[in-house]
Amino acid sequence: MSDIRLPLADEAARLGYRAAWLLVLAFAMALSAWVVPATNYAVPLAAAAATLAAVALCVLVIGGPASMRRRRRAEVLRDLFGNDRRPAYVTDSAGRLVWSNDAGDLDRLLASDLADPSEVVADLRARALAEGSAERRLARTPPRRLTVQQVVGGDLLWRLDDAPAAETEASPVDFEALPLPLIEIDRDGMIVSANLRARGVLKIGEGERVGLHEIVDGLGRSVPKWVFDAFAGLGLARPEVVRASRRTEDMFIQIVLDRAPGSGSNRLMAVMHDATHLKTLEAQMVQSQKMQAIGQLAGGVAHDFNNLLTAIRGHCDLLLLRRDASDPDFADLEQINQNANRAASLVGQLLAFSRKQNLKLESVALRDLLSDLTHLLDRLVGARVTLALNHAPDLPLVRADRRQLEQVIMNLVVNARDAMPNGGRIDISTRSVHLERPLTRDRATVPIGDYVEVSVVDEGTGIPPDVRKKIFEPFFTTKKTGEGTGLGLSTAYGIVKQIGGYIFVDSREGQGTTFTLLFPADAVPLLPVPEAPRPEQAAKDADGAVILLVEDEAPVRAFATRALRLRGYEVIEAEDGESALEIVSDDSVSIDLFVSDVIMPGMDGPTWVRHARERRPDVPVVFMSGYAEESFSGTQALIARSAFIQKPFSLSDLTTIVARQFEMENEPSADG
Repeated sequence: MSDIRLPLADEAARLGYRAAWLLVLAFAMALSAWVVPATNYAVPLAAAAATLAAVALCVLVIGGPASMRRRRRAEVLRDLFGNDRRPAYVTDSAGRLVWSNDAGDLDRLLASDLADPSEVVADLRARALAEGSAERRLARTPPRRLTVQQVVGGDLLWRLDDAPAAETEASPVDFEALPLPLIEIDRDGMIVSANLRARGVLKIGEGERVGLHEIVDGLGRSVPKWVFDAFAGLGLARPEVVRASRRTEDMFIQIVLDRAPGSGSNRLMAVMHDATHLKTLEAQMVQSQKMQAIGQLAGGVAHDFNNLLTAIRGHCDLLLLRRDASDPDFADLEQINQNANRAASLVGQLLAFSRKQNLKLESVALRDLLSDLTHLLDRLVGARVTLALNHAPDLPLVRADRRQLEQVIMNLVVNARDAMPNGGRIDISTRSVHLERPLTRDRATVPIGDYVEVSVVDEGTGIPPDVRKKIFEPFFTTKKTGEGTGLGLSTAYGIVKQIGGYIFVDSREGQGTTFTLLFPADAVPLLPVPEAPRPEQAAKDADGAVILLVEDEAPVRAFATRALRLRGYEVIEAEDGESALEIVSDDSVSIDLFVSDVIMPGMDGPTWVRHARERRPDVPVVFMSGYAEESFSGTQALIARSAFIQKPFSLSDLTTIVARQFEMENEPSADG
């Protein structure tokens, strides 16, 4: 405050005093020159006296009018504010104090409210000079404010008074009624005050003394450490997401901590926003990426296993062709074949979870499907479990693969049966559902529209919350070793998702579980596509027709070659697409059919076939893959006269589809 601390004497009086002293000094020097006998000093003294007298007259003539104006301005200020009990001060534009009343010491008053008064005064002076006036509320009870405004002559009038009553009374009401949840926190992390919105969000009572760490859970670090860092000036105004621990439902809150206004460094203000939707979307994305990664892994494993199973089943078929039932090895070979088929079914479940299996979509009446399944389901649940079906009338059709949908229902019923070791009741019900607004639950959003709901309810032991989060993950099971693969529910999940449906689970320990399926209603019924008639024989001979077989897996290629040659075909082998194109480019080689794997190193099946069709446009093709046909159906649709067989296939499956393609030999090509 040194820039405004000057003597408070009136400027005009100080000017008069200076001129008077100069005249007195001049008179004294003149008198000395007259009294002292004539010496060498008499003339200089007389000259100095005359000079001082002239300076005194100049001070009075030049500074007199300005001094009188300042005197009159001081008298006006004194008349206005001299008897005011509120402190008032006047400074010039440079910040020098030129007048004040007797209500108080500005230094002392401001120092009691402000850590750095000179900085505040400088800021207010700059704002007043630029804008005409400025003010600052001071942390005091009752609240006070320091105002400054320009007056005539460019001076600044400073006043220290109480804040207006309306402003003082409105502050607590405004805090309580603000639309954002707000709380104040002290250095111990205790909640000092919370407005109405904050109390509703955090589930705390009015005036309840509670620590922030007791009502929210930190998601990345402890709440006390976060508050400590904020008071230390680290991470202020940086949002942090926490969970409200007193609420029964999951609620996430984004909190921003900053200094509380007027509290110095002793309190923090926390501004809160509901971040539940944001965290839900984040969790959905994480879960989606997790399931996608698991699905890709499962699909890749299934693809490789299908190649192995194709070789195992194929060579087993070749051995069985050379033996009859009386052969001592026949039973062993049959056992190998049956276990290979079981393994193929297991791989099919992996493909179902990864949504890379073949689907034959048609319009399905769930009422009829469940009625047809009743006998099989009764056998599955056993005598101690009662199975009840309840159907709503006029149920819309759904578009699905009937066989896969049956598998979903069976998986859910078997899961319900296993949850009731002492018996009980399983209810399967269906009804129509119309959603007028999107349904969001279990990290999924069901769009507006018409749906058919299927619910499977049991009276079992229920599913704990920590287990419920994992039940759709492949290979996760709570059953004993050897009693389950952990693929039942993950398979159901994959099938439901692949046909565009949704699956939810509700459960309470000791009170049973409900699985709810939602399938979009089929507005336009889809007729089932009839299967092409199978030849009466496994395959017919093609009088030495030439087949170019392209397969990168040597065991599969060896089996397929032997199987086709057994049916009278001539087979040319290639291990990749590049080798196949070299053979195709040789015009001396006759080729009647391409049989190709889809996924191969280098050039894949559809790519090399399109190149080959440029030279041989009329050659039909059979694609084979460990993945489902849908995984490349868009590409296959661009290749005319193509068929698909999924691995693992048997000798009969392969020769049958090859024979079917030769039956189409006389049909014109669409891409030639």
